[in-house]
Amino acid sequence: MTQSSTTSDPSSNKEIKCNDQSIDRRSFIKWLTVGWAAFAAVLGGYGSLILRYLFPNVLFEPKQSFRAGFITDYNLGEVSEKFKDQFGVWIVREQDKIYALSTVCTHLGCTPNWQPSEGKYKCPCHGSGFYKNGINFEGPAPRPLERFKIELSDTGELLVDKTKKFQFEKGEWNDPESFVLV
Repeated sequence: MTQSSTTSDPSSNKEIKCNDQSIDRRSFIKWLTVGWAAFAAVLGGYGSLILRYLFPNVLFEPKQSFRAGFITDYNLGEVSEKFKDQFGVWIVREQDKIYALSTVCTHLGCTPNWQPSEGKYKCPCHGSGFYKNGINFEGPAPRPLERFKIELSDTGELLVDKTKKFQFEKGEWNDPESFVLV
């Protein structure tokens, strides 16, 4: 009998038997690596969720009170949009008083736009309309805009405090803190 010229090294091609099925060592190592990689990915996902829970996003809101300048800075009959973007407030000057109106529509919280040519605030979301003084007259807004507390400081500057709101339908617009007499 002659020996075969090709000899195989039995240690290089070891097989593992599992349930009467054999798998070579290279395939086993490959699947083991894939399994550990999947486990690490899941663990990393849970780790990121835990970190998100421990360190939540922080919202920085603008100050709730601010100086709005002097009464003489506002012309009679004018709606000032100077603080609309930064603080969400319109400063309105009438013949005998000046007050701070909220820029939040009472329907769904959108920001109306002041339209000087029409003399009204118009909400772009659902068409609510408000007179210059904040009273609603068209659209789905259920009530007038809110006013904020406004007062004169010792130096004569207007101070607006957004933490105190006044609602027309509750009769709060007659409160002396909701306007400053000119």
